[in-house]
Amino acid sequence: MKVTAIIPARFGSTRFPGKPLLCETGRFLIQHVYERASRAQSVQQVVVATDDQRIFDAVRGFGGLVEMTREDHPSGTDRVAECAAKLRLGSGSLVLNVQGDEPEMDPGHLDQLVAAMRRSPECRMGTLACPFPADGPREGPGSPADPNRVKVVIDAAGQALYFSRSLIPYPRDTHGCVDDPSRWLLHLGVYAYEMAFLQSYSGLNCASRDDEAATRAAALEDAEKLEQLRALACRDAGGGIAVALVDKAAPGVDTPEDYAAFLKRCRDSAGQ
Repeated sequence: MKVTAIIPARFGSTRFPGKPLLCETGRFLIQHVYERASRAQSVQQVVVATDDQRIFDAVRGFGGLVEMTREDHPSGTDRVAECAAKLRLGSGSLVLNVQGDEPEMDPGHLDQLVAAMRRSPECRMGTLACPFPADGPREGPGSPADPNRVKVVIDAAGQALYFSRSLIPYPRDTHGCVDDPSRWLLHLGVYAYEMAFLQSYSGLNCASRDDEAATRAAALEDAEKLEQLRALACRDAGGGIAVALVDKAAPGVDTPEDYAAFLKRCRDSAGQ
């Protein structure tokens, strides 16, 4: 099974425009991500999917593979799907959707995701999760109660039961208070798709089917604004979602402050 990691990269990020091309470390931010993904032992090729000529030229400049995609994609998944189609990957290939703003991503986590997909052939999609830090906040930003931190609940087989911005499972005995953050699983936005499933996933619309249960379930995606619920809502179209558990999340770069912190870590590491 050939494994291809695709990194969707836009220049016009709402919160931090142009961040793929930040290069105060001497390398572009997108280059850091590309090189990390390339170190995963299970990945045969890494490709950047972009809609911007500047990013295209930068990736070509450091010797990376890159494909130009349309500008009108509503999500990174759709951009990945177009790129995968251009690469003409076989139907049995595995495609990883890797976030372009995690320059410190652990390549081993991609290997764990691939391994989880191989252990669960009935799943045509997979993702990553990790426990919230035990010493992390119990309330407010960054805590399990934070709606910006998506939680996932898995079954005994390691497959997703549900994703939510709400505190799930709800701690009834403590009246909704978080006692140990590590009891909750944080969803990490890295995905794996079987190629044949990926090509239909971006257009998968359960609500359009003559199926009352699927229509109700598809409304969950709109309510939570979580596209992975589309796959759970249409489980019969794609099986379950395999979840690989890793030890911790890599710090992402969402803001200029995040990038400054990344620079500091790079400089501190270089000085050791």
